[in-house]
Amino acid sequence: MLRTIKTPIAILLVSAVLITSALVMWLTVIEHEKLYTASVKKDLNALTANLAIDLTPELLKRRPDKDRIKKELTNLASYQHILGARVYDNARGLIYSQPALSSSIFNLAKERQFDRLLTQPSGSYRVGDELIAINRISDNGVPLGYVVIINDVETPVSDSWQTLLLHVLPFVIVATLLTIAITLFLLNRWLSPLSRLSAFTHQLSFTKDYTQRFDTSSANEVGQLAFHVNTLLDAIEAELTINQEQNQTLVEQQQTMTRLANFDSLTGLPNRQFVMDNLRLELARSRRLEKDIALLFFDLDGFKGINDSLGHEIGDLILIDVADRVTTMLRDGDLVARLGGDEFIIVPDRDVTELSLKNLATRVIDAFAEPFHFRGLALTVGVSIGIAKASDANFELSQLMSNADLAMYRSKAKGRGIYTIFTHEMVESHKRKLSIANSIDQGISQDEFVLYYQPKVARDGKLVGFEALIRWQHPEFGMINPAEFIPIAEQSGKISAITRWVIERVSIELPLLQSVFEDKFRVAVNLSGHDLRHSGLFDLIYSIFTQQQVNPEYIEFEVTESAYLENFAFANKFFRRLSNMGCAIALDDFGTGYSSLSYLTQISIDTLKIDRQFVRELGTSDRSRLVTNSIIDLAKRLSLTICAEGIEHVSQWEYLLEHGCDHVQGYLFSKPIPLEEVANLPARFSFTDSASRHVSN
Repeated sequence: MLRTIKTPIAILLVSAVLITSALVMWLTVIEHEKLYTASVKKDLNALTANLAIDLTPELLKRRPDKDRIKKELTNLASYQHILGARVYDNARGLIYSQPALSSSIFNLAKERQFDRLLTQPSGSYRVGDELIAINRISDNGVPLGYVVIINDVETPVSDSWQTLLLHVLPFVIVATLLTIAITLFLLNRWLSPLSRLSAFTHQLSFTKDYTQRFDTSSANEVGQLAFHVNTLLDAIEAELTINQEQNQTLVEQQQTMTRLANFDSLTGLPNRQFVMDNLRLELARSRRLEKDIALLFFDLDGFKGINDSLGHEIGDLILIDVADRVTTMLRDGDLVARLGGDEFIIVPDRDVTELSLKNLATRVIDAFAEPFHFRGLALTVGVSIGIAKASDANFELSQLMSNADLAMYRSKAKGRGIYTIFTHEMVESHKRKLSIANSIDQGISQDEFVLYYQPKVARDGKLVGFEALIRWQHPEFGMINPAEFIPIAEQSGKISAITRWVIERVSIELPLLQSVFEDKFRVAVNLSGHDLRHSGLFDLIYSIFTQQQVNPEYIEFEVTESAYLENFAFANKFFRRLSNMGCAIALDDFGTGYSSLSYLTQISIDTLKIDRQFVRELGTSDRSRLVTNSIIDLAKRLSLTICAEGIEHVSQWEYLLEHGCDHVQGYLFSKPIPLEEVANLPARFSFTDSASRHVSN
C-alpha cells in the first residue's frame, strides 16, 4: 500500500506525459504520411496528364509506335519511386508495359483490381503499398486510351517518418523528460505543505499540544486546509480551556462538597457524618483488637437563652469560640466534632481509663470557666458532659451515642456544669422516662392527672390564693411528682397539652373554690418556657375562659425568670395582653436566674416570688438573708407584691413578716392538697401556739 499521495500522483502525471507525447508523435507521423501521400498524388496526376498529352499523337495512329511509347515512358526512370507504367488503348487493351516492372509488381489479384481501376475516373488510387495514377488519353474529347503510372508509397513514407523521428524524437524525449521533471518538481512543491501538514497533525496526535499552529503562506486548497486545521485547533484549545476551567470548578466544588459533607461550615470541626463514619470504623477495629474506646458528649448550658435573647450572630460567635477552646486543650490525635446546634463530641485517641476520662472532662469544664466576651458583654456558658465507653454498648454505635446522651442529660439533671460517666442503671431510668413520655397523651385522655392546691397566705394569716400543682396517678408507676414528668413533657414536646389541661381544669374547678371562699383570691397557674414559644397560647386561654365563664381577676400566671427572659420579646407581649385582660403575673424563682435588674423595668408583672432556696437558708446564711432583703426592698420600690415560698418554720415566717414580705406559702400552712380537702382549710391562719399545733396536726 502506498504511504504517500505523491507516488500515485507522480506515476499518473508521468504516464500522462508519456502517453501524450507518444500520441502526439503518432498523430504527427499519420499526418505527415497523409500530407506526403497527397503531395505524391498531386505530382503523379500532373505527370500522367503530361504523359497523356505526349502519347496522344501515337495513339491517333492506327498502329502506335511502341518504341516511341517506350521512349516516352523511359523518361520516368528519373523518378525515384515510380515502379512502372502502362499504356492501354480505348478498349483497355495493353499497348505497352515495362516488362520487368510488370512481372514484379502485379500478381493475379492485383491485375483484377487494376482492371477495375481503369473503369474509374482519372486520378490517383491507393492499392496496397502502391499509388496508381490513371489518366485518359483523348483527342478533342474522343477517348483514345489510358496511361497508368505505378508509384511506391510505403517506402518513401517509411523513410520520411523515420527521418522525421530521427530528427524530432530526441527533442521530444528531452521535452518529455523536462516536462516530467518540471511536473515532479511542481508536484513536490505543491504537495510539500500537505506533507508538512500531515506530519504536523501526526505529531499533534502524540504531543496533544493544541497550542501549536501550522504555518503556511499558500493560498490554494492546502493553504485553506491548513487554515481550517488551525481554526479547528483554535476551537479545540478554547474547548480545552473551558473544560480545564470547568474541571477546576468541579474539583473545587467537589472539595467544597467534601468539606460540607465532612466538616461543619461554622466551626470548621468535623461534623456528625464524618465522626459517625470514623466511629463505625474505630468500633469495628476495637472489637477485633479487643480494645476499648470512649467518647465525651456535651452541650452548652444556657446557650439557648443567649441565642434567643442576643441573637444567632452572638450564638454563632460563641460556637466558634467553643470549638477553639476545646481544640486547643486537647491532645494530638483526640477528635472533637460538632454534632449540630450546641452539641459536641470528643473521642480520645489514647488512654480511656476512668481516671484519664475524668481528667479530660475536668479540663473541658475548666475551659469554660472564663466568660466569653462579645461586644462589651461577658457571657458565661457552661457545659454538661456525658461519658460512655464502647464496651458498655457492645461496640454498637447507636447504643454508644445513646449511652453518652443519657449520661449528659444526667449531668444536666444534677445541676449542670459537671460530667457523668454512664452506668447501666441509667438505661432503666431512660426506659422509665420513655414510658412516661409515651403515656402522657393517654394520661390526659384517661383523666389520670389531678390538681392539688397549695394555699397562699397574706401577712395577717388570711388565705389570699392558691397555686395549682399537677399530680399524675400513673397506672404503672403510681403517683409521679411533677418534678419528674414535667421536664420529660418539655423534652418530648407534650408540655403544651399538659398546660392546656391545667388551665381547663382550673377553669372548671374555680367555681367550687369560689363557693368555699367568699373573699376574693387568685389561683396561680404555672407556665413553662416551652409554653411561651406557643404563638396561640393567648387565644387558647381566652377561648377557655370564655367557654367556662372565668373571671380573669381570679387567675394568676406564674413563669420562671429564666423562661421569661429566654422568650423575652414574645413573653413581654403575651403577659401584657394577659394583664390587660385582668390576670395577674408572677415572676417565680427570682434571683436564681439571670438576676439582671434592668429587665424589671421592661416587663409586665405584679408579683416577685422569692425562691425556696433563699428561704431555707434564712437562719444559716447571711448571704441568703441579704439577697432576700434586697429582693423585698426592690419589689417595694417597684410597687410589686412579694411572695416567698417554701415556708416550713414559724421563724422563717416571722423574719419575712418583719422585713415586709406580702404573701407566703409552704408546709407551715399546708402541703398541696386535692380539691375535696380545700374546704377544710381555715380562712385565716393564726400563729399562736395553739394555731401552730393546729397546723402541725
